[in-house]
Amino acid sequence: MTLVSTVRADPPAQSHPQCCTATIRVVVPRGTGTVYLAASLPELGPWRPDGITMTGAGQERTARITAPAGTTVEYKFTLGSWQREALTPSGTIPPGYRLRLDRDTVLVHRIAGFKRDPRDYIADWRGSGVLGRLVYWTDVASAFLGPTRHVEIWLPPGYDEARTTRYPVLYMHDGQNLFDPRIANTGVDWGVDEAVVRLTRQRKIPPIIVVGVWSTEARGSEYSPWDDAPDYARFLLEELMPRVNREFRTRTGPANTAVMGSSMGGLLSFYLVTHHPEAFGACGCVSTHFPLSEAVAAQVFRNSTPNGVPDTTPYVVRDIESGLRAPRGARYWFDYGTRGLDSAYAPTHRIVRHWLLGQGLVEGRDFVIRGYHGATHNEASWRARLDDPLTFMFGRLPR
Repeated sequence: MTLVSTVRADPPAQSHPQCCTATIRVVVPRGTGTVYLAASLPELGPWRPDGITMTGAGQERTARITAPAGTTVEYKFTLGSWQREALTPSGTIPPGYRLRLDRDTVLVHRIAGFKRDPRDYIADWRGSGVLGRLVYWTDVASAFLGPTRHVEIWLPPGYDEARTTRYPVLYMHDGQNLFDPRIANTGVDWGVDEAVVRLTRQRKIPPIIVVGVWSTEARGSEYSPWDDAPDYARFLLEELMPRVNREFRTRTGPANTAVMGSSMGGLLSFYLVTHHPEAFGACGCVSTHFPLSEAVAAQVFRNSTPNGVPDTTPYVVRDIESGLRAPRGARYWFDYGTRGLDSAYAPTHRIVRHWLLGQGLVEGRDFVIRGYHGATHNEASWRARLDDPLTFMFGRLPR
């Protein structure tokens, strides 16, 4: 996907009280369906893949975004989900486009194509270059959740040969981002297979099985401890985990089972260990979105409709003030970067740290809260530091 031109720049913002508006036009391949503009603006539900429906037909589509002068906006194009994101002529996912709105502007982009249906990549899982073996379960239904979802099970190298060996298990959220850059939302996967193999060869952790559960359009509510996370927990505990344990050689129990995710997935991981210590003994909470509150939810999640003026107090702070308890034996990993969305995470993590210490947990042994200078809120940053939470969660187990 290439930027063709900046067609017009109107006079400076001072003469336009409502400045600034960017008119964004795209030229798409023939036969393309509905195209959407996803952007970083809060009023769009930041980075919703279906943020704005672009108007027009044929090969030309248009959308407009308006923000105060001086606002920097990042944006991308999709067919309605991150699994159908626009591609460059070389078939890769481009980084988000950045635009500083200093005046009314018209921009034109040319899109070479969009990501294929994820099933094409699933069928060709070896084409991802993954180490080990991937097993996919597609369209997994649940009695507790609405949308179906894909699930992948990663088996480490040597699994098929070591027929009597059993393995600890890591359950991870946003499974589409873990192993295959062709599927990953940003074109960069977490590199979970590389990290586990690397740490195993270094004898820092034992070989493990990784279960990646793909997210759905209901991600916001499903991953929120204050919305549908209890139902998501039932899906894991009563449906998915028993199936995994039946079909693969797993080591069970909380000492051998951990959970991990980023952003809202970090909140879900925190919830699962805190409220279901009988199943999960450790969590890796990466760039955890602890600032989530009624006010944030009302701004970000379109189906959030609080009564009256929404409370700005983070939900986790309200829970702590109401007497939230950390279960005995639970182990927590928290981290965040210093750039982008992560730059606002330090204050709530300090509150969580104080709570954990008050619960009698020992820092460094029972929990870690670590900042990563220069890291931001994306898969590339999470990939770069993945060795650390994996070592924390599994480094104590026999190797």
